[in-house]
Amino acid sequence: MIVGFSVTVAVCALLTALAAFAQSARNRLPDRPLLAALGIVEVLLVAQLVIGVVLLAGGERPGSLATYLAYLIGCLLVLPVGAAWALAERSRSSTVVLGIACLAVPVMVLRLIEVWHGASA
Repeated sequence: MIVGFSVTVAVCALLTALAAFAQSARNRLPDRPLLAALGIVEVLLVAQLVIGVVLLAGGERPGSLATYLAYLIGCLLVLPVGAAWALAERSRSSTVVLGIACLAVPVMVLRLIEVWHGASA
């Protein structure tokens, strides 16, 4: 696990969450720049998935393989589900949903790092 890259993913997700909450405070709906930021975070998560798979294929192993894979794949699903919900509702609260989804990503990334370095389920 490349910790520096994981921290970058977490920071980008946190910045996007802050933008979503600021937009919600101004009573605005999700707009293209916010959705573009979500897309950037999702691309970073896909890159993290590729890095994780390459490391696994290279013979490295996390503390718990099943837990690691669950978090690695789960990270990819949080933002699309949040975006689908937000785009279906299109209200101020949908912007909050995007912010909460973005807050979930750093938590999951932190857990990925913990599991990679030997923490068990």
